[in-house]
Amino acid sequence: MNILIKNASVLTMTDHAELINNASVFIEDGKIKGIGGNSENLKADKIIDGTNKLVMPGLINSHTHIAMSLFRNYADDLPFWPWLTERIMPLEEKLIPEHVYWGSMLSIVEMIKSGVTSFADMYFFMDEVAKAVDETGIRASLSIGMSDSGDQDLKINNAKKYYDSWHGKADGRITVMAGPHAPYSCEPSFLHKVINMAAEKGMGIHIHLSESKKEVEDSYNLRGKSPIKHVHDLGLFELPTLAAHCVHLSDEDIAILVDKKVNVANNPGSNLKLGNGFARVEDMLKKGVNVALGTDGSASNNNLNMFEEINLAALVNKALKGDTTSIPAATAVKMATLNGAKALGLEKEVGTLEVGKKADIVILDLNKPHFYPRYNLVASLAYSAQASDVETVIVDGKILMENYELKTIDVEKVMYNAEKCAKSLIK
Repeated sequence: MNILIKNASVLTMTDHAELINNASVFIEDGKIKGIGGNSENLKADKIIDGTNKLVMPGLINSHTHIAMSLFRNYADDLPFWPWLTERIMPLEEKLIPEHVYWGSMLSIVEMIKSGVTSFADMYFFMDEVAKAVDETGIRASLSIGMSDSGDQDLKINNAKKYYDSWHGKADGRITVMAGPHAPYSCEPSFLHKVINMAAEKGMGIHIHLSESKKEVEDSYNLRGKSPIKHVHDLGLFELPTLAAHCVHLSDEDIAILVDKKVNVANNPGSNLKLGNGFARVEDMLKKGVNVALGTDGSASNNNLNMFEEINLAALVNKALKGDTTSIPAATAVKMATLNGAKALGLEKEVGTLEVGKKADIVILDLNKPHFYPRYNLVASLAYSAQASDVETVIVDGKILMENYELKTIDVEKVMYNAEKCAKSLIK
């Protein structure tokens, strides 16, 4: 289906967040075929009136665990390690595929409704996550979360099979990465196995690094080096890497990230809620690290609202640096769009609105009090926009939500089954 969006404000996120007023976007065969002012001669199967609307690239959630929506509001206001080991992990041991499917569906509903068109996920029973992605039309980079406990060779083989089964599937919307959980849960010999497997299959790596002070302190006590330096010495960064969190970094750590072109997923909401501190985002960006944004899982956020993460990225770093110019609005929005696409290895396909790229687009209703007066729409996105402003969502040229109505998901059914699954876990 060809789609023409007319008379809109179009934020391309190219050339320092270029904004084109009274413009049109033409979509054909799932891709952007034209952006500009003259659309009178274009024939489209569907025309969307963009008056009082903002058209922009879909948001990219660069690190999450979407099935953890089942744990939302279950374990709050706890220190990080008791939260993880005493509350979350015991529930995770009870998970079955059905739980992961409905938890994933619940999160995909939330993400689409808040303008997310792509996400990077690491968890268990990932066939169920892939199934949910396939059914709903969203885009995702998926990883089986792996630790060194149990049969390591079986885990490696399962990761290979998962790649073979799902990479490039769902009309190309699914890509697969290797998912070693973290250095503290993966001994060096197991990380070597993961690295070799990923290199053999051509996979990138999605891993948690330097999330908490304790993790970093334990690494120095055990190995005499930081988690970043440890995995670097193992050769992990020879592969394309998406490193989640990276909160507690030394100058040497940042230099390694720069040298190895490691992508970082900053999760300000989760880091704040779990008391894990403030990542050196501005320092990383200034040195040339690609820093994207993520929500982490709903158990530690507790939502998947990327507009909130954009806002936090801008505000937290100003407070951290004592500098009101730190992480300006356009940079924060870029972290959730183009930088996210780079982190997922998809920058040639999505992340900006450009002719030839895939049509992953969100449309916001600007006729809301918090968008007036209209001085600077990019600043509005960072400092006043709400997830509820998202009116229409398009992925791969297919409309997933129009006029706030989801087209590919039975929302009531999803919420009913997610609630049922969540309650079964805490019996």
